[in-house]
Amino acid sequence: MDRRSLIKQAGIAGVLAAGVAPAVHAQAAIRWRLASSFPKALDTIFGAADVFAKSVKTMSGGKFEVSVHAAGEIMPAFGVVDGVQQGSIEMAHTAPYYFFGKDETFALGCAIPFGLNSRQMTAWMYEGNGLKLMREFYANYNIINLPGGNTGCQMGGWYRKEIKSLKDIKGLKMRIGGFGGKILEKIGGVPQNIPGGEIYSALEKGTIDSAEWVGPYDDQKLGFNKVAPYYYYPGWWEGGPELDFYINNKAFEALSPENKSIVQAAASHAHVTMQAMYDARNPVALKQLVGAGTKLRPFPNDVMKAAFDAAMAFYDELSKKNENWKKVYADFSAFRRDQNQWFRFTEARFDSFMQAQKL
Repeated sequence: MDRRSLIKQAGIAGVLAAGVAPAVHAQAAIRWRLASSFPKALDTIFGAADVFAKSVKTMSGGKFEVSVHAAGEIMPAFGVVDGVQQGSIEMAHTAPYYFFGKDETFALGCAIPFGLNSRQMTAWMYEGNGLKLMREFYANYNIINLPGGNTGCQMGGWYRKEIKSLKDIKGLKMRIGGFGGKILEKIGGVPQNIPGGEIYSALEKGTIDSAEWVGPYDDQKLGFNKVAPYYYYPGWWEGGPELDFYINNKAFEALSPENKSIVQAAASHAHVTMQAMYDARNPVALKQLVGAGTKLRPFPNDVMKAAFDAAMAFYDELSKKNENWKKVYADFSAFRRDQNQWFRFTEARFDSFMQAQKL
């Protein structure tokens, strides 16, 4: 029987019943490489890329495979933007704020000090103008981005000595990622941008005085508590840092509509899974760290206030000299204002009440 005639007369259901597969299922196999900015040991943050790759393979029936490579395997942790932009890899998984040296606007796709929490960041991306504005910006780098996870609000890092006031920040050499380093510098600290896999060694050798990474689960695995006794909170520079999947625009546009949908669905699944992992594992890890002698401390109010004031002044300064930043930050800050007003009446009040109860 003529294939086209059969399809026309019987429709897709009839074709499937007859055991004749439509041509769309005969797509060539696709093989992509994904470069991560993280070491394999961090099953939460690195693991999101694995979740993505497994989902793509499953949903495509094995026809679309993404091999995941840890930082340093095929390129350095901080080389992934160049790799995607140049097309030497199809995609990457990273923290956008690592690349603020190229343009400060990168940080708005991840986290800035006193920015959005994780739910607000997801809302801005998916239901606000975040994804639209960031994609317009990333087009300059041949990149299409998809949200690829969030850690939730992070801890404020590990310190060899107690931070009693703002004066203790003066001269402090701290490993701190993204824009947090910019603000730390403005209040007297000395920021160091070091990949996750190299932080412990620097802290142990005394090359740095303090370091932040994410939170209890990852920090415990990295062993920071063994070389710095004080653990501060909150990570005011990372209220809800979003990780991203960066995809080379030509590679993405070459996909069929079906495979584009698979990639988008897999990224969303990885995005949700990452924070679920952190929220489930951090409480247990924090108890264990405190039980092992970690000294938990809140940042002094003068440190928080000085950092906030410095951040707001810095953002105004950037808006005067960086048009990309100005365009995106104007929308970001308006969204933040409305979200904070809303959360004040709901999440914040509910959370503060519940945390005061004995459960």
